[in-house]
Amino acid sequence: MSDQALKTTPLNAAHRALGARMVGFGGYDMPVQYEGVLAEHRWTREHAGLFDVSHMGQAKITGADAIAQFQRFVPGDYEILKAGKQKYSLLLNAEGGIMDDLMAGKPDHDGLYVVVNAGNKDADFAFLNANLAGDAKLTLLDDRALLAIQGPEAAEVMAKHEPALAEMGFMDSARLMLFGVDCFVSRSGYTGEDGYEISVPNADAERVWNTILEDARVKPIGLGARDSLRLEAGLPLHGHDVDATTSPVEAALTFALSKSRKEAADFNGAERILKELADGPSRVRIALHVKEGAPAREGAEIADMDGNVIGVITSGGPSPTLGRNIAMGYAPPAFAELGTELKVIVRGKPAAAEVVATPFVATRYYRKPKA
Repeated sequence: MSDQALKTTPLNAAHRALGARMVGFGGYDMPVQYEGVLAEHRWTREHAGLFDVSHMGQAKITGADAIAQFQRFVPGDYEILKAGKQKYSLLLNAEGGIMDDLMAGKPDHDGLYVVVNAGNKDADFAFLNANLAGDAKLTLLDDRALLAIQGPEAAEVMAKHEPALAEMGFMDSARLMLFGVDCFVSRSGYTGEDGYEISVPNADAERVWNTILEDARVKPIGLGARDSLRLEAGLPLHGHDVDATTSPVEAALTFALSKSRKEAADFNGAERILKELADGPSRVRIALHVKEGAPAREGAEIADMDGNVIGVITSGGPSPTLGRNIAMGYAPPAFAELGTELKVIVRGKPAAAEVVATPFVATRYYRKPKA
C-alpha cells in the first residue's frame, strides 16, 4: 500500500520525531521499530514499553437491547459481566468462523465499550451496524486514540499519574479522569505482560504519550516487538493464526465460550461449534519448539515423522526470551499431544520440532488477591 493511501494515527508525527521506522499495517502508517526489535522486546520484558495501538477500532454499543443483541454474535456471557470488568471474545459469522477477536467491557454504566482489530474494524462495524436490532446502537469512537503500556514496571509508572490504577486487576475496566481528560482504561494487554490500555481523545494523545515517556522506565515500542511478545505469550493474531474460516474450537480458544451460552446455543455458528466440542475438530492450533535450523515462519509446512505433510505454520520466529525458535500452526488433533515429535519444512529442508504448551513464556498479568 502506498504511503499516500495509508491512514495515520494522532501520534504519527511523534513516532517520526523519535526516528521510528514506519511501515503499512492494517491500513495505517505505523512504527515497526525505534531502536530495534530485539532491544524493544527485552525492554518490555524488563521495564515498561509504550505502544501506539490507535489504529484499532473503538466503539460503544448502547441501548436497553445492547448486550442481548451483541451476544447474538459472540459466545461470551456479557449479561453477567460486572461493571468495571472486560472480557475477551470472538465475533462469529453464521458458520461459526472467527470474523475477529475483540475486547468488550463495562467501564461505565453506558452499554459496552468494544475494541476490535485494525484490519477488520471497517468490516466488523459494518456487520454490527447491519445486524444489531432493537434499540441497540453502535457509536464509533474514532475521535479517540489508544495507547498501551506493558511490562513489569508499567503499574508503578501509571500509579504515579493516578494511584487508583494500582488497585485495578487483570481485566478490570474503568472510565476516569486521567492526565486531565476523560479516559477509558483497562488492565490487560496482548504481550503476556502486566499493563494498561488507555483510550484518550485524539487532541490529547501526543501530550499524554510524551508525558508517559518522560519516565525513564518507559520506552516507545514498535509493532515488531509487539508481534514477538504476543507470539511468546502464545496469543493468536487475527488474519494469521485465526480467520473467518477458523472456529473457536480449532483455534484452541474455547475459554471464550461461556457455559451459559453453550447451553443456550443461541449465538452465530453454535451448531458447528457444539458439534466440534462433542466430536472434535478436523484440525487444531498447536505450539511448536523448532529444534534446529532457521525459524519456521508463516506458510511453512508441518509434517509427521514419515514426511507426510499434515499442517501449516501460521506464526513463527525466534524467541528472544527463550533463545530458541518457536511457532504456532494447525495440525490434526492426533498430532496435538504435548511431546509429539514432528518436522517443519523450512526452505525445502525438514527440521525437527516438538509440540509444546502455551504460553511459551509465562504470562505476568496482575490478578488481585481474593478477599
